[in-house]
Formats: sequence, C-alpha cells, structure tokens
Amino acid sequence: MPARKIAWSVVAIVSTAIAFSSVADDAGRQQADQAFRNALVTFAVARTLNGVISVAQGTELALEPGGVGVVLTLGQVLDPINDLVERFSSVMLVATSSIGLQSVLLRISAWRGLSLMLAAVSGFTLLALWWPRVVASRLTHAMIRLLLVVIFLRFAVPVLVIGTTLIFDEFLAENQVTATAALETTRDQIEAINEQANVPDTADRSIIDQLGSMLDDSLESMNPGEQLERLRKHVSSSVGHIIDLIVIFVLQTILLPLGFLWLVIRTLKSLGERVTRL
Repeated sequence: MPARKIAWSVVAIVSTAIAFSSVADDAGRQQADQAFRNALVTFAVARTLNGVISVAQGTELALEPGGVGVVLTLGQVLDPINDLVERFSSVMLVATSSIGLQSVLLRISAWRGLSLMLAAVSGFTLLALWWPRVVASRLTHAMIRLLLVVIFLRFAVPVLVIGTTLIFDEFLAENQVTATAALETTRDQIEAINEQANVPDTADRSIIDQLGSMLDDSLESMNPGEQLERLRKHVSSSVGHIIDLIVIFVLQTILLPLGFLWLVIRTLKSLGERVTRL
C-alpha cells in the first residue's frame, strides 16, 4: 500500500518539522497572551464595578434644583446587577485562570524533549514503513499508534489555543469589546454619583457654604430625574452585557477548548483505526 505509506511518512516528517520550527508554539503563545490580556481587562472592569456598586449601596443623593427636593436611592437602582456582578467576577477569575493554565500547558508542550521524542518515533516509524527488515513489520502498527500519541502530546494544546482564538476573533471579539466598554461607562457613571454624594460630614461649615452656591448653579441646569433614569437604563443594559460576557468567556476558556480537544482526539483516533488497513 504505497499511498498509505507515503501518507504516514508525510505525517511523520511534517509533524517533526513543525515541532522543531516552533511555528505552532509561537502562534499559540501569542494568541494565549492576547487572550490573557483581554480577560484581565474585563476582570479588572468587573472588580472595579463591583467595588463602586458596594460603595453606592444605600447611598442617597439629595438634590434640590429650583427648590424641589429629590432623593436618588442608588441601592434600588443597582439591585438588578449587584449579585450578578459578583457572580460575573467569579466567572472572570475562573476564565482568567483557565487562560493562564493554557499558557503553562503551552510551555510544557513546547518542551524540547517532546520534540526529540517525536523525531525519534517518526524515525522508527519511517524505518518500520519502508525498511521492515530493520524494524519488525509487526511493530509497524504499534509505531504509528505511538506516533499519533506523541503528536497529540506535542500539538494538542497549540491547536486548541489557536483554534479557540480564531473563533473568538471572528465571532466574539467585537461583542466582548462593546460589552466591556458599556460596563466601563456604567462604572464611571456610578463613580461620578458616588463622588457627588460623598461630602464629608465633618467638613467645615464655611467650606460647605462656599460650595453651596457652586452646587446650586450646576444643579439648576441638571434634572435629577433624568440622571436617575439615565443610570437605570445603563444598569438595565449592563445586565445584558454582563450575561453576554459570561457566555463569551465560558465559550472561549472552557467549551471551545474542550470542543477542540475532543476534535483532536477523534481525528487521531480515526487515523489510528486506519492503521490496521496498512
């Protein structure tokens, strides 16, 4: 079966060449580093948003534009995302850790010892295929199966990292950027209101008097009802963005890697089953 011998010979030679060229390792490392940075940015936004919400819980912002008293109860407005943000922070911690683990596995799979092992197994496989007098022919099937196992150990992690990143860049990256930016806007708005509300009780009376006229001028042009409604809309949209980010990072860091790992295993298993047809 010369065609099959040629095919297996190509697999052995090409896989060994790729292993020593480090092309797959470099690509996987770059993709993993970029994914780790993206996850860290989103994780930082989640933690800071959680922090400003905790500060804002129970805060009442009293405004009196034009002599009309209005109290903004931030706790009620932020209730829809309070628990969700905490859960989101936990998800992002797991997602960031998963990407970090992939980076560690990439370094392990790029170990030169595995490449040397692959080269040795490839050499014995070629001998078994083309010079059966040197290597007993009955060992041919075993050598090919061993070759597939070593190829799996050497390339499984780079393949799943590169494949996951390609899908993320094509279908998920834009949504991730949009959702993260929306959460940053919500965080900044809550921070602004917190700063507006947190005037120290121990402040000197004369300072408050001095600030009073400045606040009156600025608050007269400000409709607190609109401010509250605007914040409520941001919070409402943030719930959807948080859910989107949870889905995105669960896909990127858990489901897609597992899917690619399953695909690699199935492909190699299918090739292994064909060995008996040599």
